[in-house]
Amino acid sequence: MKTTRRKFLSSSGAATAALGFPSIIPSSALGNADRPAPSNRIVMGGIGIGNMGRGDHGAFLGKNDVQYVAICDVRKGAMNQGKAKTDAKYGNKDCKAHDDYREILSRDDIDAVHIATPDHWHAQMIIEACRHGKDVFCQKPESLTLGEGSLMVETARRYGRVVSGGSQRVLQDYKGTVLRCWNGSYGKVKSINVNVGPMSKPCNLPPENVPGDMNWEMWLGPAPWAPYNSKRCSGSFSTSGNSWRSYIDYSGGGMTDWGAHHFGGATFAVDVRELQPKEVILDEKDGKKFVSLRYPNGMEITHNKPGVGQMHVGRDNEQREGKEVPKYAGSGGITGDFIDCVKTRNKPFRDIEFAINTMAVPHLATIAYKLNRSLKWDSAKQQFIDDAEADRLRDRARREPWQI
Repeated sequence: MKTTRRKFLSSSGAATAALGFPSIIPSSALGNADRPAPSNRIVMGGIGIGNMGRGDHGAFLGKNDVQYVAICDVRKGAMNQGKAKTDAKYGNKDCKAHDDYREILSRDDIDAVHIATPDHWHAQMIIEACRHGKDVFCQKPESLTLGEGSLMVETARRYGRVVSGGSQRVLQDYKGTVLRCWNGSYGKVKSINVNVGPMSKPCNLPPENVPGDMNWEMWLGPAPWAPYNSKRCSGSFSTSGNSWRSYIDYSGGGMTDWGAHHFGGATFAVDVRELQPKEVILDEKDGKKFVSLRYPNGMEITHNKPGVGQMHVGRDNEQREGKEVPKYAGSGGITGDFIDCVKTRNKPFRDIEFAINTMAVPHLATIAYKLNRSLKWDSAKQQFIDDAEADRLRDRARREPWQI
């Protein structure tokens, strides 16, 4: 006998009553109350709930089409705060807390992760997440070395993952300037100067006792072993001392931390996001060294060039008619753009390839400064041209067992 939809609903309703199941289902479970049904939500886990991670966690947690189910941090205090905030949002205690990110990546019910750890962890986590079938939102700077960058792009493409960098300033701060560059308001723009720094430095802080609520081994991860010091692992935004952003084992310093924003804005303005420089020229003027990074299409980005005028660019630049600047998809800035792209499988605004092309700029500049000479870069082969000494600085050793 053929069962019609009406007969099925009638019989299933009778069965439900007979079994004593509740006849009232929470509206949130059906996708009402301004929330999509569970099957239409993006299930997420958060890795790193420190200064930047708290902001990202809050942004994603506030989206109706996201369901947070897991939190990871090597500090128990931050981990427990993240879990408590998530549980309070949903009115339950379902969020799982971890101090090992691999436990989140191994879960089949998680669609995507956000990563907001120190920079030395980014490549490891992005690559492993892609291999586990997760889409990724990772705070900038996405890479610590040139070698990591190309491997991240290759892995994201191989596994078909959406991987978005987390530099909201590139569009929010610089959109007005980009419009003026693209629409000829400044004439024909041939070069942009970026003042940012300093580079990171060695860390020689004295040992301190490891706090009882911290997994120090997991904080270090692929970085060389070093004794705990609160300033070594501080999440302060300082890039000149007293935070991990200052030290060479964990960061490129202000050159990459702020460079992710400013070089990102520059590459956007001169429309070279799909390219990497072909030449890095070290020069000197008025007793100060600076570099010029030249692109295959003739564009140039300089770093800290003396005698160049400055213009402060903020978030309230006027809009101008003309060539349209790309916009975030979805709603809610760069995090909303990521969620929209997880659904549509489109490339996000700061797609990993665009992000890595941006990060190549400060990485190449740093190597030129360290070697105190000019360099030629083959972006297709991801190596320097006839320069074994520079090639050795493309990447760095990783502590076992953290190989990628």
